[in-house]
Order: sequence, then structure tokens, then C-alpha cells
Amino acid sequence: MTSSDAELRLLTEAREWAAQDPDPATKALLLELVRLVEDGDPAARQELEDSFRGTLQFGTAGLRAALGPGPNRMNRVVVRRAAAGLAAFLGDAAAKAAPGTRPRAVVGYDARHNSDVFAAETAAIFTAVGIETFLLPAPLPTPLLAYAVRALDCDGGVMVTASHNPPQDNGYKVYLGRHAVPADGDGAQIVAPYDAEIAGRISAVGPLESITLAEGGWTVLDGSLAAGYERATAALAMADRFPARDLRIVLTPLHGVGGGTALDVLEAAGFKDVTVVAEQAEPDPDFPTVSFPNPEEPGALDLALEAAAQLDADLVIANDPDADRAAVAAKDPDTGAWRMLRGDEVGSLLGAHMVARLADGTAGADADGRGVFANSIVSSRLLARIAAAAGFAHEETLTGFKWISRVPGLVYGYEEALGYCVAPELVKDKDGISAAVLIAELAAAAKAAGKTVFDTLDELYLQHGLHASDQLSIRVADLGLLDAMMNRLRVSPPESFGQSAVEVFTDLAEGSAHLPPTEGLLYITRNLTRVIIRPSGTEPKLKCYLEVIHQVGSAAELPAARQAARASLDEVLHDVSEALGL
Repeated sequence: MTSSDAELRLLTEAREWAAQDPDPATKALLLELVRLVEDGDPAARQELEDSFRGTLQFGTAGLRAALGPGPNRMNRVVVRRAAAGLAAFLGDAAAKAAPGTRPRAVVGYDARHNSDVFAAETAAIFTAVGIETFLLPAPLPTPLLAYAVRALDCDGGVMVTASHNPPQDNGYKVYLGRHAVPADGDGAQIVAPYDAEIAGRISAVGPLESITLAEGGWTVLDGSLAAGYERATAALAMADRFPARDLRIVLTPLHGVGGGTALDVLEAAGFKDVTVVAEQAEPDPDFPTVSFPNPEEPGALDLALEAAAQLDADLVIANDPDADRAAVAAKDPDTGAWRMLRGDEVGSLLGAHMVARLADGTAGADADGRGVFANSIVSSRLLARIAAAAGFAHEETLTGFKWISRVPGLVYGYEEALGYCVAPELVKDKDGISAAVLIAELAAAAKAAGKTVFDTLDELYLQHGLHASDQLSIRVADLGLLDAMMNRLRVSPPESFGQSAVEVFTDLAEGSAHLPPTEGLLYITRNLTRVIIRPSGTEPKLKCYLEVIHQVGSAAELPAARQAARASLDEVLHDVSEALGL
């Protein structure tokens, strides 16, 4: 096909899409792109080509992409087809599991551009095919939608959100409930094979005009469900066991939807001295004060840290825009400077705090009545040591809470990317609001004992070894480069990292008795340095996770151990870069 033929085909496809597009904004944008391409604009052609470069694929993260026209973008056409396919899947699942039962679903949304429209049209499509449908009444946190799936005894749930992605993105996150999945996954995010089954139903959807939207008939929920979530989450605080509440907190929702809920829950749990960062308090889909609305990104917490310094606060808690993750910052006593804790640090602190909360042995969910701790394979190994020392079982899972939440008997799980599940009986997913309650509880307990959260971490290091971690992320323009880098490692495997010989090499793609197959490589050296290299599941990145462990004999040795660990990580970073040919 000649370039002129390819362009003609592209323009024809774009005009056909515009003719069916129910959204006047994306229709107008598409027709303007067509005009610009006809005028010879190369940037417009590149944008149009990318918008029609295949169909946005439905996977274990549902859908997530930039807003715009075309099959490779998030828009009303793509969402209508996704909703129709999901509706067919839910209907089939309910008919198979409980013949004659009317399926039920709940739909939530954040405050991003078009989230409310995508949610309303999903509710209309579900209702039109006979699904009893509930719609959350306002932009609310993702954990509240996950809570609603179980609280309303639903077969499925949809959260329209792109979480912490840039402002131009949106997404479609799917949860499965009572009839669609086995009991261990009830209320959790989708995993294989359900993602492929739903994708197949979406592919089988007919022409857009064949999708019916009901004009009403779904239930817009009142405030009682959100109030129930807030009561249950605030009740997680153990005032009898951990009564301290003297804690000055600075809270930021980063222009997302979690601010009001988090503030109400913290205050109901007894934490009255909470200041919300005014400039970031209200939902704003343009995220005007941050270049990237992800608390992990440099600069995202600058306003919160400034407020904390002015108020002489004890703690900063930041939720990402859909409030399923939580970041923590505090003043480091060694330097006197505020710094954000790594996800592994918070995950270990919460793990130790959960052990203390469960010390009476009533946590039970496993055969011994003790409960199970879990974290993703790329997270620190410190939680496993904390759990073992306290007599709790521990499991490693693949990355993502779709896996962590499915661990039988789970009482606590986390992943290093700021995700924490402290109450799986309420929300089978990461929840930045319930995590905030327990983070505040453990920080207040430390303060009452004359300590900081960093002192508590040091106590864990003295007992279990200083675990230090770092990451290297390599963003690529061509996804083919990710395969090339992984193949390079398989063909020429590294023999050592940080002057320590590799003793264990695991190709995670082969799977094991404990983990399903996943693209990734794991190395453990003689001195227990661990390196994991894997492509990101959501972004065009190669991600490298590094961890070193240094044993520490006394508190006096900690400063030197920290320096040694940092030097080791730097050596490993250099070796990883060299192995990747960077």
C-alpha cells in the first residue's frame, strides 16, 4: 500500500468514526484533525495515526489511555462498547452461577474530564440489558467503589478513573463480585482469565447503534453508603490499645476526590488536628499545582511539605487523585529535613503495627487462626521477616492488588508503589484512606513514646537487618526496545551485582508453584542483594527494583550501615545499567 493509499484509508476511517461519535467535542476534534492532515500538517497526521493505531486493549487494569477520538483513546464510543461487553459478561456469569438471578452492578467515578459522562452511560447500558445498577452520587474515591461492590452484594463494579495518571488521561477499572468469581476474589479487581473473557465480549459487540442506553431506571445512591464506609474505616482505629491522638497532620488529596472523605475519617478516628493543603483541597481535573498528580513524583508534595514546616506538623499524608494510595512524609531526625518515606518503609511500618494490633491472636483467617501477611514480589523482603518473627504466615505475589487481595486469609498486604490494604474485610484492594488512619495511629503512638516513625524503622532494622531499596525506570518510545533489553539479559545474564556473585536466577516468565508466569527476571546474589527487572504493565517503561540487606549490631552502627547500603545500591545501579547496555 502506498503512503497516499494509507492516508486515504486513515482519513476514511476517521470520517466514519466521526459520523458515529455521540460526543460533539471529540467529533469536532477529529474532523479538525482530518482537515489539518489534508492540509499537510505532519503533527496532525501523527496524532491521527496514533488515535487509530489499533483498538485500546482491555486488560487486567481495564482500560486506561489519553482522552480523545478514535479506537486507541478513551471516549464515549470506546466506553459504550466496553460497558456493553462487560454487561454481557456479567449477565452470563450470573446466569451460570445462579440461574434466574438478576445481576447487580455499581458504578463510580472520579473528577477527571468526562468521568461523570462515562459513568452515567455505563449505568444506562447496564440498565438497558436488565442489570440492577447503582450509581455513586458524586465523584468519590476508588476504595469506596470497591467497598460498594461487596456492601451492595454486586456481581461487578466499574470505577471510571485514571488514578494518578496525567490530566489528559482517563480509565475504566473493573471489579468482580458475588457470582462472577470464586469467593477469594469477591470484590477484587479482575485477573486472568476474566480479563480475556470480558475482552472477548467487547470484541463481539455489534455496531455502536446496536447498543441501547436506558433513559432511567438505575439507582443513584444517597449518602448512606459513603457514610457506612467512613464509619467502618474510622472504626479501624484502636483507641483502647493505641489511645494517643496528639498528632498534627497535613493532608493533601492532590486535587483528587479523597480530601473530604479522608478528613472526615481521620477526625472521626480521633485525629482532630488535620490541615488540608488549601491549594489542592478541591477536585480539579487539570491538577494545576502539580506537573504530574502522583505523590511519588518529584515536586508533588512541595506544597504539603511547605505547610508542614510552617505549622510544625508531625506528619504529611498525601493521597493520589482517586485516594487508593497513600504517601507519608516526616521530619528526618538525622538531617532535620522533611522527606517522603519510600513505599517499602511505610509498608514495613504498617506491617509491624498490624502485628501489634493483632497481638491478641484474634486475627485468624488461616488454618491456625493467625492470618496472612503479603506483599508483591518487587516489594521489600522486610515484611516477610517481621511476619515470621511474630508467627504469621507470609506470601509473595505478582505486582498489583488484583493478586495481593486474593491471598487466602489476608490480614495485611502492600506493594512498594504506595499501596496498602489494612482492612481486606472492608476493601479488597489498596485503600489510601484506611491506610491513613493506621499511619496516623502508629505515628501518634510513636510520638507518645518520645519517638518518630524513623526511630520505629530503626528498631525494625536492628531486629531484622537494614533493608534499603531503590529503583531504576527506563522510559522508551518504542515498546520493541523493552523486548530487546529483556532478551539481552536472557542471552547474556549478569554474573554479579555490586561485587556479589549471582547465586539464584529466576526467569519469572516460566512461572512456579508459588507464582503464575509473568514477564520478568529475578536475581539474588551471595550477600542477598536482590535485583528484579520487568516491563511495566501500564507504561512504556522497563522497571528495575533493587534491594540490599545489611546486618546491624547496635544503634550506633546505623549511620555507617545506611552509608554502606547507599554505596551498595549505587554499585548495583551501575551494574544494572551496564547489563542493559545503557
